[in-house]
Amino acid sequence: MPMNRIQFQPGLSLPAFHAQFGTEAQCEAELERVRWPDGFRCPKCGHAHA
Repeated sequence: MPMNRIQFQPGLSLPAFHAQFGTEAQCEAELERVRWPDGFRCPKCGHAHA
């Protein structure tokens, strides 16, 4: 049987995923880091506070 290319993609193992994103707070922090790498800025006025 040929190897499933989708199933064997490089990436995080399940234990590594749980270590990095295991809690809601960890997920929220990662989303904020990706969304605003230089800190939050209002898309309308550019202010640094929500």
